Amino acid sequence: MTDSEFGYIHNLTQDYLWYVLQIPQSGTGPSKTSRVLQKVAFSVQKPCLDNVNIVSIDNARTIFSQVMETEFEDGIINWGRIVTIFAFEGILIKKLLQERIAPDVDTYKEISYFVAEYIMNNTGEWIRQNGGWENGFVKKFEPKSGWMTFLEVTGKICEMLSLLKQYY
Repeated sequence: MTDSEFGYIHNLTQDYLWYVLQIPQSGTGPSKTSRVLQKVAFSVQKPCLDNVNIVSIDNARTIFSQVMETEFEDGIINWGRIVTIFAFEGILIKKLLQERIAPDVDTYKEISYFVAEYIMNNTGEWIRQNGGWENGFVKKFEPKSGWMTFLEVTGKICEMLSLLKQYY
């Protein structure tokens, strides 16, 4: 992936964190891809928030790595699994807030950076081969898409978090 592709993914991860925390964005606002991603990932994130405790950025990074390893251990990549990455990013930041660890701008940057880095390094080629964000992701998850995809994503993220309970 190129630097511009990483920048695009990093912007998506940052936009999602701002959305989760309901912090207004300056400028023109999020892209269409970002808005679709926010709605889909946030709807998946809600049911699973109670399953994990996050007490620090290092803890968040470790848990993120473990969850992603489990999520992708079978080598299968699809848009639903990519959405779970963003949903889990939202869970990490929410849990940091719940544990009264006051994330500052650097915290958001750190989380969005390691999430973007993971996406770029582990799913970037698949994203490119499957239409990219606008021609692949947006077309699959725009409101006219079926609910089965939403249910598959919800089930997958809850399954991931249930596995985590064994470790924490």
